[in-house]
Amino acid sequence: MQPDTLRAAALQSHARWRGKIEMAGRAPVATAADLALAYTPGVAEPCKAIAANPEDAYLYTRKWNTVAVVSDGTAVLGLGDIGPLAGLPVMEGKALLFKAFADVDAFPLMLDTKDVDEIVETVCRVAPGLGGVNLEDIAAPRCFQVEQRLQALLDIPVFHDDQHGTAVVVAAALLGALRLTGRGMTGLRVVVNGVGAAGTACAKLLLSMGVTDLIAVDRAGIITGAPEDIHRDLALRTNPRHITGGLAEALAGADVFVGVSAPGALTGDLVRRMAPDSIIFAMANPTPEIFPAEALAAGARVVGTGRSDFPNQVNNVLAFPGIFRGALDCRARRVSEGMKLAAARAIAALVADDDLCETHILPAALDARVSAAVARAVAQTAKDEGLARL
Repeated sequence: MQPDTLRAAALQSHARWRGKIEMAGRAPVATAADLALAYTPGVAEPCKAIAANPEDAYLYTRKWNTVAVVSDGTAVLGLGDIGPLAGLPVMEGKALLFKAFADVDAFPLMLDTKDVDEIVETVCRVAPGLGGVNLEDIAAPRCFQVEQRLQALLDIPVFHDDQHGTAVVVAAALLGALRLTGRGMTGLRVVVNGVGAAGTACAKLLLSMGVTDLIAVDRAGIITGAPEDIHRDLALRTNPRHITGGLAEALAGADVFVGVSAPGALTGDLVRRMAPDSIIFAMANPTPEIFPAEALAAGARVVGTGRSDFPNQVNNVLAFPGIFRGALDCRARRVSEGMKLAAARAIAALVADDDLCETHILPAALDARVSAAVARAVAQTAKDEGLARL
């Protein structure tokens, strides 16, 4: 769909919908008896039960299935800091996908503050009614601070999808591409371009998967771990060959490019510097670091983007609904690294060997099998790691 056509259609649709989600009742209120049970006086009984045993909230209320999509509107799509009100359509869309793909009840919580303390305090104060927290479109480095503090303070899953959802789907795509090209993690050379929220999470998860030769690159060049480097912790775990310079130097002989950076950051000449049959994940949105045709012409074998109009869409909807479904079902205390890896492997496994090819390394975003498979894998891993309460 052309940009002008898409703009008109999107605005017309949103005006017609007047919001993509709504509240729906589950209990009947057709008779006086219904009212007596759902509200006064009957509602006092579950209140008393929960006061005596807080765990009963998971039995008598919708807490068990409720997720807040929390945002301050500072890093919305590729639009940047447009504020909480302008970011609301995205969070409504996120809540819609939660329900459509995993039957999770989610609602937007738009916060008119950029202060870490205020964000953390607000979420903690509303947490009694929540089964989980999905942080969304909060700019780095604030997103790291908010997530870490909430994870320490709350006993429910807190998951920043821009970081970890992206990382899980990138990991799944890499597993598929490696299976196709006959590569393994040992000796694999990976370059992550863009070290914001998503790039940092991608790098860390790939390291957890066994990648040992990973170079992270930001606007200033290769992350080196100098004392003044804000990414010093990541730098200590990357660039084992001590390469210096910029993206061109990092890509020399590289097998994999993971781009969470800017349109046009990768060129055909840079792809030609990479190893034969290179793997390109160009995920800048809406315009990728390089378009698939150019990357393939320069020698890449597998190309994925964040777009639905090209093959191999690296789409977070493959991850976050199932991850939360699994975490909620087993009442996990948090989402661990192991749970993320389990999600990635479950996604990759849905592409059968007979179907695996250069244009099909991931299941489609609308594949109905994905959320259930991810949920099962995540819940089982939570149980194995002692993080589940059911």
